[in-house]
Amino acid sequence: MILLDQSILSKVITPRLDNTHKGDYGRVLLIGGNERYGGAISLAGLGCLYSGAGLTYVATNKCNFSSIHSHALEIMLLDIENTQDIVELLPSIDVIVIGCGLGLDKLNLLELILPHSKDKKIIIDGDGITLFSQCHLNNINPSNIIFTPHQKELERLTGIKIEVQSNDLIQDYVNKNGYTIVAKSHSTRIFSKDKDIYYLNIGKPSQATGGMGDTLAGMIGGFLGQFKSYDSILAATFLHSYIASILDESNYVVLPSMIIKEIPLYMKKCLLK
Repeated sequence: MILLDQSILSKVITPRLDNTHKGDYGRVLLIGGNERYGGAISLAGLGCLYSGAGLTYVATNKCNFSSIHSHALEIMLLDIENTQDIVELLPSIDVIVIGCGLGLDKLNLLELILPHSKDKKIIIDGDGITLFSQCHLNNINPSNIIFTPHQKELERLTGIKIEVQSNDLIQDYVNKNGYTIVAKSHSTRIFSKDKDIYYLNIGKPSQATGGMGDTLAGMIGGFLGQFKSYDSILAATFLHSYIASILDESNYVVLPSMIIKEIPLYMKKCLLK
């Protein structure tokens, strides 16, 4: 296992060139947020936007539109029920984040989106993981799929019980299926086929708040949209907990929204070192 530290940020986050534009920094589509869990997709969208994605689209229930725009006018919105608009947008998209607050009644949407997106990086979080464990899709590219489960979702995905989720068993599952897994916990671990296992030791109990994982999924989407490489996943995961660990020094509880506001600052600090 390899411990992630600040060096992963310097490796991934690079200065922006003068002759670039928004299209150079990734077009990311986030899909989720039903009537009850609009906050989840809002935090994911903000995490993506503040991480520097050039264009951030959110497909969600229309009831969430005004709330999302009250926090970020820069996010472009689609009605999640209008699947034709979503499918027509897909060719221009680089990265998809699906599942945050999605609800468990959208299996058909997942089965529609994934086969149309074999050439894109796809982060599957929350309800998307539960739905994925119920569907049977053959025409997908597993090497482009990143799951971000907590321990119970990891059990649903892999069949590995929480009490025996060892590195060896998870790595065996990943090697067999070809996915990348960001296994969230107090010591988050990242697994990918035929790669080293990476882990964090900076997670804090102050992070134990709803929406933390949604924010991480959005950050991974934003980083992959810009920086492209596998190391982008590692950097986003580290930065998420790194910012939280600094906020923990002066806050009893660290909210996801607090982390989001600090993302651009700490990305810039990385360049100034």
